[in-house]
Amino acid sequence: MPSMAVTRFGPVRSLRAHLPRGTRSCAALFAAALLLAVGPAAATTYKWTDANGRVIYSDQPPAGNVKVEEINAPPPPANPNAVKDLATKDAEIRKQKLLRADEEAKATKARVEANLNREQCDKARGQIITLGQSSQIILYTTDAQGQRTVMDDAAKVRERLRLEAVVRENCKG
Repeated sequence: MPSMAVTRFGPVRSLRAHLPRGTRSCAALFAAALLLAVGPAAATTYKWTDANGRVIYSDQPPAGNVKVEEINAPPPPANPNAVKDLATKDAEIRKQKLLRADEEAKATKARVEANLNREQCDKARGQIITLGQSSQIILYTTDAQGQRTVMDDAAKVRERLRLEAVVRENCKG
């Protein structure tokens, strides 16, 4: 049962009891966000005394040769070479990405070439089969002017030998 307080106006439930369950979590998130927003406000503050003896506080260091005290300064980095190390790691990551991209491009090019070679081999094998059945089929060749001429038996044998050589040289299996 929610906690209740009694006033002269009657029983009053606590504010928490009035908020729906989702609103409570939103309020908690809002409080967390507010704390995160306050973090940058805790940046370094500089304190120095000017020529007139006044103490000055600022988020910017003074110009000139003045003795300055840092207040709320962030701790020095654990590794003084942290920035250099980070830059080196970043360069290595970029280099690895470029190498991976090059490897992927080479692999894609190799796949495309392999597919093209397989298609050409299949086509050459199909033509060899067609030439083997040529006694039943009339085959034509096309010359440079685009004129069709019927292949005689000697031309069919020469074409079949040429295609078999292509298959032997370029096709696996």
